[in-house]
Amino acid sequence: MLKLIGSRLLQMLLIMGVISFILFAIFDSDKFKKQIAVNELGGFAVSALSEQDYQAWLEKKGLNVPFYQRYLNWVAGVAQGDFGKSFEKNEPVADLLATRLVHTGLLALWVFALMIPLSLLFGVVAGMKEGSPQDRLTSFISVLTTSLPEIATAIILTVIFALGLRWLPPNAAMVNGWDWRALVLPVLTLVLYDFGYVARMTRASMAEVMNSQYIRTAILKGLPYRRVILRHALRNALIAPFTIIVLQMNWLLSGVVVVEVFFQYAGFGKLLLDAALFGDIYVIQAATLVAVFVAVASQIISDVGYTFLNPRIRFA
Repeated sequence: MLKLIGSRLLQMLLIMGVISFILFAIFDSDKFKKQIAVNELGGFAVSALSEQDYQAWLEKKGLNVPFYQRYLNWVAGVAQGDFGKSFEKNEPVADLLATRLVHTGLLALWVFALMIPLSLLFGVVAGMKEGSPQDRLTSFISVLTTSLPEIATAIILTVIFALGLRWLPPNAAMVNGWDWRALVLPVLTLVLYDFGYVARMTRASMAEVMNSQYIRTAILKGLPYRRVILRHALRNALIAPFTIIVLQMNWLLSGVVVVEVFFQYAGFGKLLLDAALFGDIYVIQAATLVAVFVAVASQIISDVGYTFLNPRIRFA
């Protein structure tokens, strides 16, 4: 186990190193450096920046040194939490990222708290009785919710609960201060979209396990049906859903741009889109590094958890 964790951590360091080098090489070009200089020197057009002013700015920032030295200086700053300053928000990128990650983390917490129990419960029950009315109903609901794009689900929920019933605000920007109501519609949208995917994976995995020979043998030997399900079938059936659920961490971090923008929710996805539209280079760099880190970390968690659920891999 320790060997597996060590190798995965080493791979994560290598991947982060390669990604950081690519990011730095892209944004270290003269085009992006001139854009940064223009933003810092007053936001004038790039053509208004003279070559003399540009060279003076490079010398002041220490960017006229060799490439490898600039890269090492940048990595050292990132390691200390210095991602630069946001041009659009006019505040340190590290503070901005921390706030937005907390908001998206709270959103993800509620999505997981609702989606995981519901999808596993419906998926396991449907897989236990393949072809039953419960199975058909779960499959229908799963296909329906998954086939609807997030934007369509968000519009439908807004029309019903915000504009029709007036129970909830149509977007988070209308809520004064921090209010739980700002989370309801975004959470419901993400839960409905992700529920069908995880439930169908759980149902397929459970149905496959229930048709396996060792489950049939356990039932024919007279073991209690509940014991067969809980001690033999469920553990093996959760292997595939577990990996899928853990990998949803990456999706909930950087893949919820549509939902956060639609509901004006101040999260990580909306920050990334705003930075891309504004050309806030330091924010884009930092957000990309965070997204890659979460993606790699979720893969490590998935691999380690897989070994606990599958002894054949753990002791191989």
